[in-house]
Amino acid sequence: MKQLALALSLVALAISPAEPLTAKPKSVKSSVIRRGAAVPRDPAISLQTLLEKPESFTQRAVVVEGVVDKACTKKGCWMQLADAKGSSSAVRITFKDYGFFVPLTSAGMRARAHGMVEVKTLSAQDAGHLIAEGAQLAQNADGTAREISFVASGVELRRTRR
Repeated sequence: MKQLALALSLVALAISPAEPLTAKPKSVKSSVIRRGAAVPRDPAISLQTLLEKPESFTQRAVVVEGVVDKACTKKGCWMQLADAKGSSSAVRITFKDYGFFVPLTSAGMRARAHGMVEVKTLSAQDAGHLIAEGAQLAQNADGTAREISFVASGVELRRTRR
């Protein structure tokens, strides 16, 4: 029995040799999480441009890029995309037909999304619900809020790790 255990140990070592202690760390690899339809390689419009003239982008699908500043903490049914983490230039992204979700741990990831821009007024109840989940909205005196949002048909999330 001892000989069998020794033989198996030797085979295991031969198959996966140990990395020397002096070896350099492995290079950073990118992992991509894809949800929904494929995101085209089209150039992205900046979030600042989208927020300055949202009505210019409501008639055709566009690509946006940025950092996931926040995401729904219950299901991953929306995320807030910003130029940079904590930026005031951000847009809330929902997913077409409630057809997919993003990981609850998406905050901080780089994102690329393809979809349609929408400009709408949220009821006081809807605005309150989103704020309770972590969204940033400026409410009007009556509790309603004007929202520039993005309905994504597809999303790519990237995180880097060692």
